[in-house]
This record gives sequence, structure tokens and C-alpha cells, in this order.
Amino acid sequence: MTDSDEQKPTNYTGVVVGAIMVAVLIVFQNLGNYELGLSVSICTGMTIFAIILRWDLRRKPWFWGVIALISAIHVPLVLMVPWPLKTFNRLSLLPIALADLLIILGPVYFVEKFIVKASPSDDEEAL
Repeated sequence: MTDSDEQKPTNYTGVVVGAIMVAVLIVFQNLGNYELGLSVSICTGMTIFAIILRWDLRRKPWFWGVIALISAIHVPLVLMVPWPLKTFNRLSLLPIALADLLIILGPVYFVEKFIVKASPSDDEEAL
């Protein structure tokens, strides 16, 4: 059996993210605010998904600073916007979730480009 024939271990990351989202939703449902719980659950899931997408930056302190700043901005926005389930069903929340993901990834991309441009490249360090 060659290395390419070996089966990779199963990745349960999606299951873990889904479990976290469901747990957040259950907490808010028990507190009597299901609509707020749904929006918090979606924002939490998209933040975790953005972290997973850019996991290669996990050792960069600026990455975690950007994620913390975006999460801090999300809190008042989620609390201020009413999310009535009468106008939004779960399928119609998908574009909102994708927009939230782009809102999180946008500043990460911008700061990454800014820091990569500002730091000297490997070629310049060798000279």
C-alpha cells in the first residue's frame, strides 16, 4: 500500500462547528429569545468558519486581533438589529450568513496585504 492509497483521518470540524452553533441556539432559546439566538448562532458559526478558512494565519497575533475586533463590532450590531422569524426563514438567512463571512474575511485579507507589504520579503533579508 502506498502513501496515496492510505485513507486520511475523518475531519469532524464541521460537526464541531455545528454543535457549537446548536448549543448557542439552545442557550438563547432557553433564555426565551430564539430570534436573537439564531442570529448569534449564525455569527458565531461564520466567525469560526472564517478562522478555519484562514487557519494558516493562526500564529500571527494581528490575525487574532482582527478577529477579536470584528467579533466586538458584531455584538452591538446583532443586538441592535431585530431578526423576526416571520420575515426570515432559515433558507433566506443563508445570503446573510455568507455576507457575514465576507465581512469577517475582508478585514483579515486587507490587514494581511497591508502587513505583508510593510514587512520585508525573504529576498531583501538575505541581502
